[in-house]
Amino acid sequence: MNISYKDLKSFSCFFSAEYCQLFLKNSYQKYLVENPEQKSYENCYAFLYYLEHGQIYYEQAEKAPLILKPILLFYGLVHLIKACILTIDPAYPETTTVLAHGVSTRKRKKQNYQFFHDEVKLQKNGLFPFMSEKMFHMKQLEGEKVIMEELLRLIPELDDLFFLLEGTKTFEILHNHGGKFEIPDKLLDHYHMTESRLKEYLTLKSMHPISFSDKGLTLMFDGLSQKKGSPFKYDLEKGDWVLPVQKSEFFHLPELLIHYLLLYNLSMIARYETEWWSELTKMMPNRDFPFIQSFLTITSRKGPFLIYEYLMN
Repeated sequence: MNISYKDLKSFSCFFSAEYCQLFLKNSYQKYLVENPEQKSYENCYAFLYYLEHGQIYYEQAEKAPLILKPILLFYGLVHLIKACILTIDPAYPETTTVLAHGVSTRKRKKQNYQFFHDEVKLQKNGLFPFMSEKMFHMKQLEGEKVIMEELLRLIPELDDLFFLLEGTKTFEILHNHGGKFEIPDKLLDHYHMTESRLKEYLTLKSMHPISFSDKGLTLMFDGLSQKKGSPFKYDLEKGDWVLPVQKSEFFHLPELLIHYLLLYNLSMIARYETEWWSELTKMMPNRDFPFIQSFLTITSRKGPFLIYEYLMN
């Protein structure tokens, strides 16, 4: 994978209305949008400002105390996502229904609440289902509930922390041999599958092309495509493609959606669960704190990276 993203400064090329207009025009032509020239002129400043505001939120999150980070990072990601949507849908936002979050959480946390066991519920309308469909061509299951531990286990950069604190790995590395990726045999045991069944399963779950070699678990896949759902994740810290050790209902979710759901819930907690949030950050009573703190550090870099890759691919 050719990683061109370095840091937030990578977005500097977009801080030119002239460049944004050309960028949007090319995108609209690709998606067969009517009047691409006119639409790109109309939207170039909205696109530029979404990216600029997103960048400012991320920069402020770097300087902010931990108790404010989830709010700043969530709204930073939301602005960057809106910029992505505008490259596909020049009419966005066409109605107010798409402006809601698209997910909901329990209003009051129960006694002995733990973030690991908390859940968010996917809604019919709002940004989450809208971006899932527009950006990743995924129809969402309205009313579906997603548990936070399940989502944390789908963040590749948390693998080492899971191993240290729980003694379990969450990902296996795909070893790259000259552009061919080798799936470790131990995944057959984890998934309880034969070689042929695993090939079939991964092909079904991946919405981008994979071609397996005739012998063994060696594959070629279009790793550059971040625009579709896939169980294959990219570990930004190690620079490796990886596969989750556990099958789960959501393990093919694009990672951008996983970051959105985790940040949404954390931002709601930071805003409305003041007592629990303050106690967690001061007392550090259980595994919630190291995982939340680590995730916030990871997402501050991975969120903009995923957005940049989406735009540039």
